Amino acid sequence: MDEPEDHTGALAAVLTGHEIVDLSVTTGERWPCWWPTQMPFQHKVWNWFAEAGHASPVHAYMGPVHIRWMTIDDHCGTHVDAPVHFIPPPDSGLPNAGPFGTQSGEQILLRDLIGPAAVIDVSALAGQGGPGASPWITPAHLRQWEAAHGALRPGEIVLLRTGWDRHYRAWPDGRSYAFDAIVTRSGPGWPAPTAETIEYIHAKGVITVGLDAPSIGAAQDAVTAHVAGLRRGMRYIENLTGLERLPPRGAHFVFLPIKVEGATGCPGRAIALLPRPAGEELRQHAAAAAGEL
Repeated sequence: MDEPEDHTGALAAVLTGHEIVDLSVTTGERWPCWWPTQMPFQHKVWNWFAEAGHASPVHAYMGPVHIRWMTIDDHCGTHVDAPVHFIPPPDSGLPNAGPFGTQSGEQILLRDLIGPAAVIDVSALAGQGGPGASPWITPAHLRQWEAAHGALRPGEIVLLRTGWDRHYRAWPDGRSYAFDAIVTRSGPGWPAPTAETIEYIHAKGVITVGLDAPSIGAAQDAVTAHVAGLRRGMRYIENLTGLERLPPRGAHFVFLPIKVEGATGCPGRAIALLPRPAGEELRQHAAAAAGEL
């Protein structure tokens, strides 16, 4: 009987030949990682070492171990939206109800969240919205990108590089990420796609869209773009960061969400695999052999 083919060596070679780029925001109480009108993120000490001589902020009755607990919205930090986030069940009689209204986060296929990245730079739009309003990403912006880089292809992951992640800073500076646009209506919103833009992307055979901003929805209209895609079974990955490190094409995107039953969204870790420049792999090996890494 033939031995099964071992692909681990090929996979190791692929990983060695690529830089791993972290595209996930840091979550924490100081950071604007939750939607500003929803449950805030909390991370507290539950047990802090029991050894004598250590200051303990809580009663350390569990022994010499450090444990913390979290209160976390399922749309906190870098996360993927499940269709049930905006699509009610088909038998509910509610507006926008449809077949995807039963698909929660744990049912999202991982293969939908992994694929070649098409990084579309729309950062020139950032800051162009008025107080409490997002500037629109239109199909014309996508067609302009396609004229330079080729048509969008089925199975690609479209990443909208808005540049808005520069506002993702610790409080109080982090107010400009979403709080000022949503709560006080005193600052502009992030660039966001119109429903027509989402439909244009879907028509190309693309079902997953990510962006480096708080939401696929606009500050002045959170619903329309969500419904346009989620009712078609699209996946939205929000709160990415670092998309400026990726070329328009050539990187491979990976998002792995936590698996929670009934989730309307799932936080996770987003990365890109970026081919190393010619000769970089040899330089890395040489540096490691010389003890430089």
